[in-house]
Amino acid sequence: MDPKLLDILACPLCKGPLVQNRDKTELWCRADGLAFPIRDGIPVMLESEARPLDADERLDG
Repeated sequence: MDPKLLDILACPLCKGPLVQNRDKTELWCRADGLAFPIRDGIPVMLESEARPLDADERLDG
């Protein structure tokens, strides 16, 4: 994902920062504990498509 795009994207719920995870298939909002999928290079920023982060993922830095 383009770093410029990641800089302007925000969590749709809390408007906080998102972090691209290591395998680059999700954007994580640690504040809300949600992982938004990236499909075909496009982030899906819908709460209904997000999955909850587990405790280890929330702390993973």
